[in-house]
Amino acid sequence: MIEAVLASRNAKKIEELRRILERTLPGIRLLSLFDIGYDDEIEETGGTFEENAIIKASVPASLGYIGIADDSGLAVDRLGGAPGVTSARYAGEGCTPADCRVKLLEVMKNVPEGDRGAGFVSVMALCLPEGSAITVPPEFAISEELAAVSGRKRELTLTVRGECRGRITDREIGSGGFGYDSVFMSDDLGVTFGEATASAKDGVSHRGRSLEAFSRVLGEVFEGVK
Repeated sequence: MIEAVLASRNAKKIEELRRILERTLPGIRLLSLFDIGYDDEIEETGGTFEENAIIKASVPASLGYIGIADDSGLAVDRLGGAPGVTSARYAGEGCTPADCRVKLLEVMKNVPEGDRGAGFVSVMALCLPEGSAITVPPEFAISEELAAVSGRKRELTLTVRGECRGRITDREIGSGGFGYDSVFMSDDLGVTFGEATASAKDGVSHRGRSLEAFSRVLGEVFEGVK
């Protein structure tokens, strides 16, 4: 059994990541920051989803664990890709997800239906600890540029990206999911992620897609490891 730590305190995100990864990658046991007693805040100072995912996954790796993290967000076409990496704090520091939804709907209030396109992006990162007996095959390793920015060794780090498309609604629809789910109308499902069942959302969401690819890559990285 391989143990890895999900670098997150978001209970709903942890539930979603565990649900998908443990189903698609048998033999992995996923712990959280709560499980290892890590209480400090992780500052997401990166300029891209890849950089932020690595920053988070690097924390458990620095403590000797296999680190896994997701950085995700909403990119609205009309807003030039905003809120992007600032999705969780779009309405200001200390804001709630509801605050962010209210701000987004206000900003998009007078935007016509045909110009409300948006996409969710999810980047999964794996950071292996120093001295790890497991290494990342060269074809999956991060780029030299990302290694330089993050200060991570390529053979100990990888990222995988997933995306999905939709549009921003003019009001909240549905009470399920989290974050911006209730204002994102999925092109694939024809309903908002706030209305969709967990299984339906998993099949088409940015996180579902990144995790599917991530699971395939991890299967090769961990091949033969007991």
